[in-house]
Amino acid sequence: MEDETVFSNDPAAMAQKWAMAGAELIHVIDLDGAFQKSPQNIDAIKNILKTVNTPIQLGGGIRAERTIRMFLDMGVNRVIIGTEAINNPDLVEQAARDFPGQIIVGIDARKGRVAIEGWTETTHIKAVDLAKRFQNCGVAAINFTDIHRDGMQTGPNIEETRRLAEAISIPVVASGGVSTIKDIQNLLPLAASGVTGVITGKALYSGTLDFKEALAVSKKKFLDKYSVEN
Repeated sequence: MEDETVFSNDPAAMAQKWAMAGAELIHVIDLDGAFQKSPQNIDAIKNILKTVNTPIQLGGGIRAERTIRMFLDMGVNRVIIGTEAINNPDLVEQAARDFPGQIIVGIDARKGRVAIEGWTETTHIKAVDLAKRFQNCGVAAINFTDIHRDGMQTGPNIEETRRLAEAISIPVVASGGVSTIKDIQNLLPLAASGVTGVITGKALYSGTLDFKEALAVSKKKFLDKYSVEN
């Protein structure tokens, strides 16, 4: 929390910027909610939803079924469950059944071990083992973040991401460490292992990564793969 950097005081305007640039999904985290263990930025989230039509995935402080339902009813496309995937895995399984295709498990790892409570607590549970726990319950995706890389712009943890993706059949979204277009290019081959997307934030705001270029490179890879397969 003490290391936060504020890039804008208008989240809805930033969401609109990325939507206009061609974003197909906007990743939103209620950081205050993650630390306070309940949603803290509901008005800001409502403003984002009113401002853009781009699908939104949301995490941070989501600890109960009623909260999941509230955000989905509000118009959020996908809800990310992080800490409760450790503390209350039954919640994840039930939510995946109740809201098919709309529940994502967020796994944040420090040296291969899952961290929870806004990264303030590291468990003894391996990231791979937690992912396997939800293998057949209908979870839409696993968002995998290497904490040591997140926000550091030092390059993503390719090997750990590949290892996780190859251990499960659930689609994996890579996160943490993306700094330049080269990092995007390095992650693209992981599509063969089950990595279906990349989350990037700080690199876009600091200007080391051009969003439109990253999107174009990713789409070209997809089109090339589709052409070969067909």
